[in-house]
Amino acid sequence: MTDSEKKKDEKDQTETQRAADQAELAEQNGQVVAHNAKHLIHCLTVIGEVEGHYVLPERTKTTKYEHIIPALVAIEQDRSIEGLLIILNTVGGDVEAGLAIAELLAGMKTPTVSLVVGGGHSIGVPLAVSAKRSFIVPSATMTIHPVRMNGMIVGVPQTLSYFKKMQDRIVNFVTANSGISEQQFRALMMETEELVMDVGTVVDGERAVELGLIDSLGGLSDAVACLYGLIEAGEERYPDDPA
Repeated sequence: MTDSEKKKDEKDQTETQRAADQAELAEQNGQVVAHNAKHLIHCLTVIGEVEGHYVLPERTKTTKYEHIIPALVAIEQDRSIEGLLIILNTVGGDVEAGLAIAELLAGMKTPTVSLVVGGGHSIGVPLAVSAKRSFIVPSATMTIHPVRMNGMIVGVPQTLSYFKKMQDRIVNFVTANSGISEQQFRALMMETEELVMDVGTVVDGERAVELGLIDSLGGLSDAVACLYGLIEAGEERYPDDPA
């Protein structure tokens, strides 16, 4: 085999391995990296229910935080990845796990844009606003409600105090990372005439933008164009130290 044939064979093997890695990543975590594009961006999906400290039933579609957290660390370090697009269609889930992911997203130097499609309910709200820019499609909705817990709880004042502190954490994060005021957000959270069996509010895409909860109304192309703009306007995340 000639040198040119060896190089071609090695290139083919590399491409095959890359395709296999991408297929495995997409199958396991719903994550895709687009290579033949203007800028190299990573697509991260948050779908179904955010699974936290407890394993959910097999028939429940979940986003596992133990998969997302190391993926975010890898994305932030990988200088070949220029931006991160987060697609959300979630019913919510584990509050602490979702808030942990949101805090990591908010603390990234990597340009980030979120897009809510379908729904960004409950803990999906902090996840949506954690990106540097947020979008929502007109048909999507976001449910805002107080912190709650399923199953048996200890009926003591300390439990109510815990719920209040957890709720304050969410309110503070959302208001710090969006344009909605604390008063507005708490009013939506405690609305009693909106939902039949619950306390809270459902807002559609246009209303979410009017409230300042989400930055812009738009679809996939709008979110990608915005991410490209952030990439081109930004500086190198972790430049090498000067010699």
